[in-house]
Amino acid sequence: MAEAEKQVAAGAELPRLELPHNISVRALAETLKSSPVDIIKQLMRQGLMANINQVIDYEMAAKVAVGMGFDAHPQAQEARKASVISEIKKQQQLSEESGSLKPRPPVVTIMGHVDHGKTRVLDAIRQSNVMEGEAGGITQHIGAYQVEINGQKITFLDTPGHEAFTAMRARGAQVTDITVLVVAADDGVMPQTLEAIAHAKAAGVPIIVAINKIDKPGANPDNVKKQLAEAGLVVEEWGGETISVPTSAKTRQGIEELLANILLVAEMENLRADPTLPAKGVVIEARMDKTKGPLATILVHDGTLRTGDMVVVGTTSGKVKAMFNDAGKQVRKAPPATPVAVLGLRSVPQVGDSVTVATTERQARLLEEENLRESAMVAKPVNLSNLFDQITTGQVKELPIVLKVDVQGSMEPIKTSLERLSTSEIKVNIVHAASGNVNENDVNLAIASKGIVLAFNTGIESNAQKLADTESIDIRPYRIIYELVDDVGKALKGLREPEFKEVIDGRAQVKEVFPGAKKTQIAGLYVTEGKIRRDSQVRVRRGDKVVADTTVLSLRRFKENVRDVATGYECGIGLNSFNSFQVADILEFYRKEKVLI
Repeated sequence: MAEAEKQVAAGAELPRLELPHNISVRALAETLKSSPVDIIKQLMRQGLMANINQVIDYEMAAKVAVGMGFDAHPQAQEARKASVISEIKKQQQLSEESGSLKPRPPVVTIMGHVDHGKTRVLDAIRQSNVMEGEAGGITQHIGAYQVEINGQKITFLDTPGHEAFTAMRARGAQVTDITVLVVAADDGVMPQTLEAIAHAKAAGVPIIVAINKIDKPGANPDNVKKQLAEAGLVVEEWGGETISVPTSAKTRQGIEELLANILLVAEMENLRADPTLPAKGVVIEARMDKTKGPLATILVHDGTLRTGDMVVVGTTSGKVKAMFNDAGKQVRKAPPATPVAVLGLRSVPQVGDSVTVATTERQARLLEEENLRESAMVAKPVNLSNLFDQITTGQVKELPIVLKVDVQGSMEPIKTSLERLSTSEIKVNIVHAASGNVNENDVNLAIASKGIVLAFNTGIESNAQKLADTESIDIRPYRIIYELVDDVGKALKGLREPEFKEVIDGRAQVKEVFPGAKKTQIAGLYVTEGKIRRDSQVRVRRGDKVVADTTVLSLRRFKENVRDVATGYECGIGLNSFNSFQVADILEFYRKEKVLI
């Protein structure tokens, strides 16, 4: 019978407790005047594996509080906020269910190795497909632009490369529908090409290859296709599924064919959105303009953004005062897959921040606060120390690994051995493997993939280590292949030995010994230090010897069962499987806490 049920049955009134919308395990323990270990045990009974710093919602916290003898209620203000936010989300859901989905333009990112012609390809696309009415060309850089082919629009993210692509993914912003991989026909697949492939595959988006610079002497498209196949991209003419298009950004050869293939893939992806909904989107660029103030480029991915809308962008908000398209022209609305530069925010948001339209300033303020809470509740990155806990609680279904090795010869045996560790519960996914030192790009890929970095016989660049420390990314260096594979295998099975420390809750001395029921003994105690707890482990010390190490059977003050007894108070105790108390025995109450990584 739960503590609350016992007290109700006894006619006692449960103490009222108000809890916030979200609360950490540590704060909940302090609120309930209990230990974090007790709270974690209660959460485990509810099916949640949590650590001391994890934030849980009101519903879960209330279950724990009720189970520990409290009458739990949401804080009055929190209850009102939760109601408003719930209503907002309900309205959005109803709008989505009743909305009319229509085809939307695809959003495309162009990636590839430096000097392979990414910028020239973008320029060729832009110059040969300037939309009607914009003959003056692009007059304002906003980080994205649209082209039109055969009456259909395509949105391109004009990013500096996969760094920005990954930065957005690392913040949970999956904005790209299709990736165009640019590979120079005279140079072939290079290290950054492999990184770009890894980033696109990790994002789970289709890849179209533009084999560029086919007009140059020494161009060898077949060699490029062979290298792509070795990297896991088999082109269609070789029996694979990857579309490849020969191009020349210089002469614009193949550019129209590339655009036609983008539209073909978009049609197969069945990209749809409802323009009648309030807008939802993501920030793809943001800066402080000296004359205009905070300026954010927003890519609308559903609904329509209009001038005058109240928007919540991450943890800031504001009213849309003006919007500009990629040609610098002021517009009054932005339908799905349209990029616009927006004025009116209170502060500069972060790249990857979500954008939501609110109907009132009050709703906007509450959504801001909700975004702040949710950002605090983001799950900890996977590392080998917490991996098994996250597997058993269903938080992760795969282990993404960025693998860096000393030489190419080491790569295949390590990859093969790691991939064989996959089980029905979790898949080992090598998102990127290459030789060389661990660099910032590797860490960025681990951030975006929520994975780890394994470094075999290779160094770690200082800026990469700093980024990993800041973002809590696990970089594990190894010198022996067996140790690397064995370490990952043990982590997957939960066999890595966790570290524990012993915490003494309190001590008490036996003053008297009484007979109990069924030939048991009850010891009359006086608590000499700390607080003795019913759920602690107990050592019975007699002089220099430990005569028993067991658990509490019963703990009472007078005739009342209690959870704990503080210093200076007396109580009666019974222990499991121990009935040999002697006056002057010292009872030491302790618990073991897992050392949090």
